[in-house]
Amino acid sequence: MKDRLDYDYFYGGESEQFSFYRIPRQLIVGLEFKHVSTDAKLLYGLMLDRMGLSARNGWYDEENRVFIYYPLDEIKEALNCGNDKAVKLLAELGNVQSEEFIERNSSIWIN
Repeated sequence: MKDRLDYDYFYGGESEQFSFYRIPRQLIVGLEFKHVSTDAKLLYGLMLDRMGLSARNGWYDEENRVFIYYPLDEIKEALNCGNDKAVKLLAELGNVQSEEFIERNSSIWIN
């Protein structure tokens, strides 16, 4: 039997031992994002987390924008979903009515 995790309060500096994903506040409260599902917003947060890795690897385009490389298989694994759902979420982010919110370039997503 698998050991059960004990979810207790955080004491002192214990909270600093955890990593967190960040989602921009505007994505949650902005009227232009009201139609975006919470799953798509979570995916965007995962993509932003990947941006640091991309920057460290020097993955920039000719305009010095960071490429966010996130293969579909890894998105499916991270969100525990199938191909159709992952593609739908990517399309949902691509349809945000904000200029250059994300842009797709073959299998590479740019923020």
